[in-house]
Amino acid sequence: MKVVVGLGNPGLQYAGTRHNVGFDVVDHLAERLKAERPQSKYQSEIREAYIGGGKVVLVKPMTYMNKSGDSTLQIVRFFQLEASDVLVICDDMNLPLGKLRWRASGSAGGQKGLADILQKLGTDKVPRLRMGVGRPPGQMDPANWVLSRFRSDERDSVEHMRLIAADSTEICLTEGITSAMNRYNKSDEDA
Repeated sequence: MKVVVGLGNPGLQYAGTRHNVGFDVVDHLAERLKAERPQSKYQSEIREAYIGGGKVVLVKPMTYMNKSGDSTLQIVRFFQLEASDVLVICDDMNLPLGKLRWRASGSAGGQKGLADILQKLGTDKVPRLRMGVGRPPGQMDPANWVLSRFRSDERDSVEHMRLIAADSTEICLTEGITSAMNRYNKSDEDA
């Protein structure tokens, strides 16, 4: 069994923001995999589905971004999973808009929701998909940037990124993280 944790903030005021791309991919996967109706458990909205003969739990923590580790830890404990059974999907300001990067482990790179998950699980060996949302323009506060909505001229790139993120997550779930990294981590020259 695998758990896919899409990071974001609950509430309509955060819908469509850069910080919520993880929620968006989980919603897309739930629709694509014909997941069960959402349930409120473990301080999260969860949906169960099946892919490649295995069960997957799709998770949207309702704890707000910076406390995402609280709900993730509850789920890992309840289902008696290893940290490597969790896939985290989150935004990344250090990647250009539309760029995806899979990693099997490593630091949080400044992403506070991911940092909280790594801290609560006690390891950096948590597979994750980082989705590029670009750097804030000028002197804009990074917190305001990730809570901003995508501009109209960015929407096509964002929609394409979400679809590719869902495709790559399916590959990770069925073929493993190495396959996802090999197929979707393109160099800057390939982008």
